[in-house]
This record gives sequence, C-alpha cells and structure tokens, in this order.
Amino acid sequence: MNWFKSLLTVCVLSSILPGVVLTQAGDGKIPITTQSEKARDLYLQGRDLQEKLRGNEALPFFKQAIEEDADFALGYFGYAVTAPSAKAFFKYLNKAVSLSEKASVGERLLIQGFQAGVNGNPVKQGEMYKKLAAMFVNDERALNTLGGFYFGQQDWDSAIKEYNRAIAIAPDFSQPYNQLGYAYRFMGQFEDAATAFKQYIAVLPNDPNPLDSYAELLLKMGKYDESIENYKKALAINPAFLPSFTGIATCYNLKGEPMAARKNLDEMVERAGNDGQRRAALFARTISYIFEGNWQQALKEQEKMFELAKKINDTAAMSGDLVTMANILIEFGKPDEALNKYEASIKMVHDSQQSEQQKQLAGQFQHFNLFNVAESKGDVALAKNHLTPYKEKAEALGNVFQIRQVHEMLGRIALLEKKYETALAELLQANVQNPYNLYRLAVAYAGQGAQEKAEQWFEKAANFNALNNLNQAFVHQKMHKITSMK
Repeated sequence: MNWFKSLLTVCVLSSILPGVVLTQAGDGKIPITTQSEKARDLYLQGRDLQEKLRGNEALPFFKQAIEEDADFALGYFGYAVTAPSAKAFFKYLNKAVSLSEKASVGERLLIQGFQAGVNGNPVKQGEMYKKLAAMFVNDERALNTLGGFYFGQQDWDSAIKEYNRAIAIAPDFSQPYNQLGYAYRFMGQFEDAATAFKQYIAVLPNDPNPLDSYAELLLKMGKYDESIENYKKALAINPAFLPSFTGIATCYNLKGEPMAARKNLDEMVERAGNDGQRRAALFARTISYIFEGNWQQALKEQEKMFELAKKINDTAAMSGDLVTMANILIEFGKPDEALNKYEASIKMVHDSQQSEQQKQLAGQFQHFNLFNVAESKGDVALAKNHLTPYKEKAEALGNVFQIRQVHEMLGRIALLEKKYETALAELLQANVQNPYNLYRLAVAYAGQGAQEKAEQWFEKAANFNALNNLNQAFVHQKMHKITSMK
C-alpha cells in the first residue's frame, strides 16, 4: 500500500500550494491538477469530445486549456492523443510526461503508462495501469484505461471484465460500451457485439460514433449495404465525422467497387479540416488502389502523404510512409526497391530529434523490415539472421504483440522451408487478427495436402473484412490471383 500513501501525500501537499486546484480529489476519481479553473473546464469539454472520438473538435479545447495553464499535464496529454500529426503527438506527449512529475500520482500513472505503451514496453504499461485501477476503484476512467490495456493485448475476457466494472460505476459513460462491442466482435460473438453497440447508441443517440461502430460490425459480418446505410446515418448527424467515409470506402472495396470507394474518399478530402485528415483520406485511397491491383498509383498516394508530412518536417510520419511504400513494393515483387525505402526510413529516424526509446524501437522493427526483404528473395539464412535480434528484444521486453510477430516470422520461415507442420504451429500463435496470417495458415494447410482446411482458411482470410487495412488489400489481391488460376 506504499503507493496509496504516496498518493495521499501528494494530494495533501498539492492542496496547500498557492493557486493549485485538485478537482475530483475527494470522490475516488483521478485528480485533475491545474492552476486555473478555466483550464480545467476547457479540459473537461475537450475530454468529453475526445472520449466520443471527436478528436478534431476536442483539439481547440485542449489547446486553450494549456494556454490558460502552461504547466497542465493532462491538458498536454489530451492535446497529444488528439494531435493531427505524429510530430505534434510526440511533442505534446513528451511535454505531458515531463509535467506529470508535478501532478498527482494518478495523473502520472495515466500519462507515463501511456508513454510506456508508445515505447513498446507493455509490461511497464500494464503495471502502471493496474496500479491506477487499484488506486481508483471507483473511477470509471481508470477501469476503462485498464480495460484498454487488456484490449491491446487481445485479452478480451479481462478487457470485458474491466469495461463492465466501469459501466457499473457510471452507466452514462459511453466509452466502455464501444470497446465492449469491439471486444465481442474480435471474439466472433456478433450478437453480444450488436447488443453493446446498440446500448452505446442509446447512451449517445445524437452522436455519430455509435452508429459508425455498429456499421463496422455490419461490415465485419459482410452486410456491406446495411453497413453503408449506418455509416451514412453517422454522417447525417455530423458530416465532419470523417472515419465514416473510410468505412464506406472499405465496404465498396470489399464489394469489388474500388472506383465507388475513391469517389467517396474524394468527398472525405474535400471535408478534411487539416493535413492529418487529408493524410487519412490518402491512406484510404492507397488501400483502394491495392484492392484494384494498381500498386503504382498506390505508391503515388503514399508520396502525396509523404509531401504533406514533409511540409512540417514530421519525421515520424515520413519514416512511416517510407515503410508503407516498401511494404507495397515487397508485395508486388520489388524487394530491392523496398530495401532502399526501408533504409531511408531508418536513417530518417536516427537523424531525427525523436527520443532514444523511439529510435531503439525503430531499430528493432528494422530487423522485421529487412526480414521481409530476405523472405521476398527466398533467403532463409538472412531471414533467420534478422529474426534473432528481433526475438531477443521482444522476449526481453515481454511485448506480447512483438512475441506474436516472432511466431509469425518463424511461421513464414517454415513456409519457405516447406516445413508445413512447423508453420502451422507457429502461425496459430501469431496475430490471428491479421488477415495475412490467416492466408499464410491456408498456404500451410495446402502444403500439407489438407485441401479442405486450406479452403476454409482461404475463405476466412478473404472474408475477414478488416476496416481500411493494407494487409486485407494484399490478401484480396492474392485471392484474386488464386481465383483467376482456377
């Protein structure tokens, strides 16, 4: 209980400092530490919008909050999570982290736990969020945060438990209903997901995101026309709720109508309020062109994204764009060109002002990128050389996502070696929320001669129906080639 005593000490000392306001400090909620009541009110307005996934509308409130109080840690944190660019995200997150030392223990755990996740350290993040939830057992947001951690680990049962605890405390708090729906959706429990999303709609009847989330469930179920109808209902409530445009575009792509998808995305570009939203539209256009098999035009869309990031010297976004270009080149048989993009990306990161933790993380993922090149060339020895350091770092960190990726890499090596039983054993431990891994499982079964199982997994991969997902587009192209050969 030492951490609880520390919290009490911080709260007592902070409450007697001149000009400091600790709101919610006596009701079992995470405190909000600020020197300005106006900053607090602005932050709460922004938080309300951000929790409804209306980040672009929330951003001005967070901006005004930190203008009112330049030492407001949660204000900077709110700005970071709604920032329109990667550059702004890291700038304001780092500021929030530095100021969190002056805030309450609860705020510190919230902000620094988030940073740990960004830095690829989920063990540290989990420890912090578990402390947060134990410290604030009557705070729905603390429980929702822990639920989000479990959700990110694909521990759906634990996530659902925390979301239900949050709802029991505050039935009008909307976020847990949304996340409950997604957790059930990932588990394949579509009826339970629909119930959660309908409860979400009932809590926020005049908000676009509940309808958008329900539309995504319908997309997942292959009910594309009904999904489009619900996305349009969301846009009727708020025409500036741009995620619904990407949902509609995904439906058209999956229906085999990529031109209709891009017509819809043209409207998204017109409605975009900042370059972050324009980049989102361009990425969706990239995916649509991949669905069509037009990788050259997909690269052009990525180049447009790169130019938007270049205008503000957003090295994090630019390096990510280069990796996406490389992934496309790999997929369409251009490993040497892909290698150039991967190398340009890592150089950009190392030459940037990003934190040492982010540079180390990029260095680790460079091994995964170079693994892609080696696999594309059929070079098993080189693929294994890049697997080893990636695996060592993932296991040292206890990073569940990366460990699943290690299993994926082992499975892909086994496929190259035609060791299909090994491939199946590894790929079944990989991320099965990645449609490409479902496709690889089908290939492994086919290699074993288990044609019926192969067909089942090919169907699962083709009908995974991931939202605005590059790997889903890659799988679509592979399935198109298989179908055309029959």
